[in-house]
Amino acid sequence: MRIATWNVNSVRSRIDHLLAWLKDKQPDVLCLQELKCQDEQFPRSQVEDLGYNVAVHGQKSYNGVAVLSKHPIDEATPRLPGDEDDVHSRYLEAVISTKDGALRIASIYLPNGNPIGTDKFKYKLAWMDRLEKHAGKLLALEEPLVLAGDFNVIPTPLDAEFPERWTKDALFQPETRAKFRELLALGFTDALRATHDGKGLYTFWDYFAGNFEKNNGIRIDHLLLSPRAADRLESVAIDKKVRAAEKPSDHVPIYADLRFATR
Repeated sequence: MRIATWNVNSVRSRIDHLLAWLKDKQPDVLCLQELKCQDEQFPRSQVEDLGYNVAVHGQKSYNGVAVLSKHPIDEATPRLPGDEDDVHSRYLEAVISTKDGALRIASIYLPNGNPIGTDKFKYKLAWMDRLEKHAGKLLALEEPLVLAGDFNVIPTPLDAEFPERWTKDALFQPETRAKFRELLALGFTDALRATHDGKGLYTFWDYFAGNFEKNNGIRIDHLLLSPRAADRLESVAIDKKVRAAEKPSDHVPIYADLRFATR
């Protein structure tokens, strides 16, 4: 089973890229972030025509997450628990049906948090606390679980071409990285680092001229696997070529192949 995540940076603007990628890589499950549209504006029929079931948690002009699955979606639960006043569409949890039983997956668009020293950074850290608490409860279910998405976290200096340029950014703050490590310490495996230990593996390049060509990127899109998912891990890949397309997202897909008996 191929499980992927991609911050598409406006699904309606990148619909041609999305459909082409689905046809090319044939993921079983794809988590999308930063849809920038409401539920009814999502190009559902075009995706369903390729054989996908669709769950969407959208928001006008901002945020928005989705789960696309070739297999039945038995449940779809929007919003991260822990703050009833948080109306941002940043979390969608789905239960996917496979021959091997249920796979639980969450599409995550974690807050950016910039600038440091503002309520936006406090919101980011509080959101990460909520995620850690909820993820701990999900682990107690003892089922395969994948937390997939744009975490807006550069975990280590290895995950940036020039880490010194990010020292004043919320993505690379000690508090941010510490909370990411706390999440891993619950029992999650960073899928990419379980299979690759090299430098230069990035999922995001900003739009400034030359940064992509020089590979001046960062790794902020992650697939975190529970123990029962990590046991099934076979391989992980970043589809860097997508960034070279015309008018691309500034993120690219990352996907993992797990051993599941699919329908």
